[in-house]
Amino acid sequence: MTTLRLILGDQLNPQHSWFASHEADVVYLLLELRQETGYVLHHAQKLLAVLAGMRDFARQLKAAGHRVRYVAIDDPSNRGTLEDNLDALCQHYQATEFVWQAPDEWRLDQQLQQWASRQSIPCRMVDSEHFYTTRHEAGQLFAGKAQWRMEVFYRQMRKRHRVLLQPDGKPVGGEWNYDHDNRKPWRGSPPPPQDTRPGHDHQALWHTLQAAGVQSFGNPAADALRWPLNRTEALQQLHHFIRHGLPQFGDYQDAMHSETPYLFHSLLSFALNTKMLSPREVVAAAEQAWQDGLAPLPAVEGFIRQILGWREYVRGVYWARMPGYADSNAFDHQRPLPEWFWHGKTGMRCLAHAIGQSLQLAYAHHIQRLMVIGNFSLLAGLSPQALHEWYLGVYIDAFEWVELPNTVGMSQFADGGLLASKPYVSGNAYLHRMGNYCGDCRYRRDARHGADACPFNALYWDFFQRQRPRLGNNPRLALVYRQLDKMPATEQEAIRHSAEVILQGLNQL
Repeated sequence: MTTLRLILGDQLNPQHSWFASHEADVVYLLLELRQETGYVLHHAQKLLAVLAGMRDFARQLKAAGHRVRYVAIDDPSNRGTLEDNLDALCQHYQATEFVWQAPDEWRLDQQLQQWASRQSIPCRMVDSEHFYTTRHEAGQLFAGKAQWRMEVFYRQMRKRHRVLLQPDGKPVGGEWNYDHDNRKPWRGSPPPPQDTRPGHDHQALWHTLQAAGVQSFGNPAADALRWPLNRTEALQQLHHFIRHGLPQFGDYQDAMHSETPYLFHSLLSFALNTKMLSPREVVAAAEQAWQDGLAPLPAVEGFIRQILGWREYVRGVYWARMPGYADSNAFDHQRPLPEWFWHGKTGMRCLAHAIGQSLQLAYAHHIQRLMVIGNFSLLAGLSPQALHEWYLGVYIDAFEWVELPNTVGMSQFADGGLLASKPYVSGNAYLHRMGNYCGDCRYRRDARHGADACPFNALYWDFFQRQRPRLGNNPRLALVYRQLDKMPATEQEAIRHSAEVILQGLNQL
């Protein structure tokens, strides 16, 4: 009697109830699969961090006395596909039961369900014991509604889980949301916390991946990779952030600066999304910091909103709308990504920095993703599907359940307004206010059109000109259209011409 239990690469949670006891008739399976290294082109650091985390997790389980079967990517017994490996392992162990934790990605969920339906032995799925909500909870909350709103969901979550609440059920401080206090640019002070994460030598693993023919892009940093290897390191980063980053996180969470890639951000999303950390312990640590007087309420609320609110919310959107959500394209944007998405060499300094940083570190914070790269992509009419695949591949924390709604819905408005109430776009003014990229850029930030004008400006106004039939009646955009209508016809024509030149020469920007 042997039960096989499958652990996926983003299920590295040693606190799962599976591991509370030792069972001699249970074998834990961890598989390195080419399908997972190749369903999109991944950043080298993402491949290294996930596989190194899987290998360390298997080591921990073995050290704790559990039976483990680890199939490495170059293992002679590796059959290549998930199904072929499971067939061979079930036969090898004469398995009498197969169990897996609920995958977070629709394609893997379907793949495992379909494989299980063909088996002669009992097969079942159990919860990953990670999220606050079930897959379909948000969908049930918004059933029948044309638009979803995170704030409604977030307040319900705060009440249900008694987070930042007074005894009478009202929010501490009297407000649910302090986002209006969290929009300061960073001008060099206060200094951001030091990056104390250890570096890991993964050169042997990198050589293994290369020998196996695994394709990737970006800087591998294989000799000193700083993403956490296990829960112990993830907890160290959590404690470091709570003490040194959280107090200033709120003020500067939307700031951008060329001299520091991380500012006061937590760098916890990879550990959260691979389940090394629980969202409950992260939220509890932040709330405790406020209670202890270590961090101000706007910073703590803003951080908790990202975990308890936004993270759970986009997961609900994902499971309610898949599989069709991935094909959403409300504006019918079809342009391919410019070539510089793969090397970062563009004269637009904000994009050169944000994309270059992404390629170098497998990381960019949410405003760089949304208001620099995503903003340009929407204004330029780039394919949301091509952008989705790039985001899914380039970022260390990008798993489809969280990345797809953020890209297709929040960033590209490709779902037509289900996730966001308006497109998140701007001209240069926002980028100049929140960052320092414009100072030595080749383009003039204050010009709307002309060869030297910042492309964001012409593309911004041209976008709203072109999309008036779809967006003109949106009350949140009324001011934009009033400003547009005040422009002389000659100015509007000059903007259209500049935008056309920009769009015809995207690779040369």
